[in-house]
Amino acid sequence: MPPPADIVKVAIEWPGAFPKLMEIDQKKPLSAIIKEVCEGWNLPEPETRALQNADSTNFYITEKNRNNIKNGSILRLTTSAAQMAQMLHERSQSSSMDVKLEALKDLANSSRDITFAQEFINLDGISLLTQMVESGTERYQKLQKIMKPCFGDLLSFTLTAFVELMDHGIVSWDTFSVAFIKKIASFVCKSAMDTAVLQRSLAILESMVLNSQDLYQKVAQEITIGQLIPHLQGTDQDIQTYTIAVINALFLKAPEDKRQEMAHILAQKQLRSIILSNVIRSNKPINDEMAHQLYVLQVLTFNLLEDRMMTKMDPQDQAQRDIIFELRRIAFDVECESNNSGSIEKRKSMYTRDYKKLGFINHVNPAVDFTQIPPGMLALDNMLYFARHHQDAYIRIVLENSSREDKHECPFGRSSIELTKMLCEILKVGELPSENCHDFHPMFFTHDRSFEEFFCICIQLLNKTWKEMRATSEDFNKVMQVVKEQITRALTIKPNSLDQFKSRLQNLSYTEILKLRQSERMNQEDFQSRPILELREKIQPEIMELIKQQRLNRLCEGTCFRKISSRRRQDKFWYCRLSPNHKVLHYGDLEESPQGEVPHDSLQDKLPVADIKAVVTGKDCPHMKEKGALKQNKELLELAFSVLYESDEYLNFIAPDKHEYCVWTDGLNALLGKEMTSEFTRSDMDTLLNMEMKLRLLDLENIQIPEVPPPIPKEPSNYDFVYDCN
Repeated sequence: MPPPADIVKVAIEWPGAFPKLMEIDQKKPLSAIIKEVCEGWNLPEPETRALQNADSTNFYITEKNRNNIKNGSILRLTTSAAQMAQMLHERSQSSSMDVKLEALKDLANSSRDITFAQEFINLDGISLLTQMVESGTERYQKLQKIMKPCFGDLLSFTLTAFVELMDHGIVSWDTFSVAFIKKIASFVCKSAMDTAVLQRSLAILESMVLNSQDLYQKVAQEITIGQLIPHLQGTDQDIQTYTIAVINALFLKAPEDKRQEMAHILAQKQLRSIILSNVIRSNKPINDEMAHQLYVLQVLTFNLLEDRMMTKMDPQDQAQRDIIFELRRIAFDVECESNNSGSIEKRKSMYTRDYKKLGFINHVNPAVDFTQIPPGMLALDNMLYFARHHQDAYIRIVLENSSREDKHECPFGRSSIELTKMLCEILKVGELPSENCHDFHPMFFTHDRSFEEFFCICIQLLNKTWKEMRATSEDFNKVMQVVKEQITRALTIKPNSLDQFKSRLQNLSYTEILKLRQSERMNQEDFQSRPILELREKIQPEIMELIKQQRLNRLCEGTCFRKISSRRRQDKFWYCRLSPNHKVLHYGDLEESPQGEVPHDSLQDKLPVADIKAVVTGKDCPHMKEKGALKQNKELLELAFSVLYESDEYLNFIAPDKHEYCVWTDGLNALLGKEMTSEFTRSDMDTLLNMEMKLRLLDLENIQIPEVPPPIPKEPSNYDFVYDCN
């Protein structure tokens, strides 16, 4: 007979004693269990004791997280969090260097636990640490030469404890003084600084900038890009990662008018080439966090184009019109020289003819073509860059197309405008960086004008594909679709350089794209005959019911959701799951991410399914309306959904990923008797339907399918036939 669900069998350790095997009754108060353990070892003052996990975390067991204890867990009886916090608070102020160092080391380890952190913060521990950083370190400056390792460790443990305590989100970042910021900045600016101290200092600066606009201003005054660049030229990838993270944070929080100025400074300091040579092309593999920071830098750099992308051309602005004249001059230089004389009407006629050759939609006033946003003036910037920096290719494309028949010419102007718009969509120009994406492209770090060079390669590809397709003006959209497919397929291999990207495109001709499409189409085996379509319709309700049951089963298993936070490294969780009878949603807060399912009885709150009135998603969710800073974050909007119950009460969710979002919105809609409309439902429907169709269409005539699986054959007498590749 299985033991009751409330009884957990564990081992409990105590230094110097043989571990005790116990059955813990989860219904009993934790204090009573601790008292029972202390009595077993004849230990006094059980109120000063606590239980903690005897693993690498050493996290305290509390009434909130006790349900995470599993059968076979090893626990440790130890000093309570309050007592430990008091002891370390006192010892960290000791006049003895050894005692102080040991206390700060223990504090750095213990501060990861939110239970301990809360107790230490209640003792005004944050202020103690900031004072030690501001003034306490000064007392040991004289000792630094003779006790340099000790000094580095002292400061490192102090800053580590500070970072861990602040990561719990209990204390606001706005409370810190300018003196503290100056001190942290000084650690970053020093040429020879302990690696651990430098890493923690960079992490603190990043958090300050990201979490407070006021602190951004103060940090920006203390730290320059020039002072950060040397840290990228070292070999420690963690230091490089934190350095780029600080640069990204300063970039992200800079006011609109300051971003272009900052980009100019980054270009002057050759940030791109330093990252390329010391990070991307270094011998060390790039870890996930570095890949994320490079992706963020890539996104923020491309977002500088947003202003031009959303700026309409003013047809009356002479400076802007001069750019179009420059395009005409470069393309038809000889003709322009012979057109300096003659009547106004004749010159107008020549301009119109040339603008038609350049492929503009509006031949009379091409400025009108650039009033569409996006891509706005960005398209004109790209065209001018191509004409000036790749003049031969530009002239060849224009003259080549102007000599074709009207219906077969590839309109350079119209193509450039649509291509620029497409490239902005592919690179998601104007969107905030995703929190979990690592999708950076090394080739964009190989050139100071990478977007413009990217355009130049792609406009030549477009012209080549146009010729390969023998396209006419009616085929314009088809050509653009093929070009988009060529570009996206080439980008998937993450070329290391623009030349490599160009070579990849050479292999992705229109013929090759057709072959790839045909191959994919054959793999899909799209059956279109009437009997098969009728069979699909007949099977479809069964498959939909199967998907519905899977969604509801997943809701019963539950999901751990992150609490909404503006901080990337913040780990606050809550859990929600559906009861087995599909009548109640159980939910509650967690101190850490669970290692499996969380029992229903450990989730404090309940919501009857009968009380649910509606499920809303995206911008309609109240927590997306409240968070003004998150409105632009497309990723969060795509993962947000809310459950409306009673009058105006909501249960708000941010799904961990797109899959969980689809599972939960589908499951909730199924509970409410509504249609499941997510893209995952469509994908599952296609997969399961195609699989079922293939099974039903198998030619099984005269083939007997056994009722039971075939027996497993006996082991061979020897394994001499096995070839050892090693």
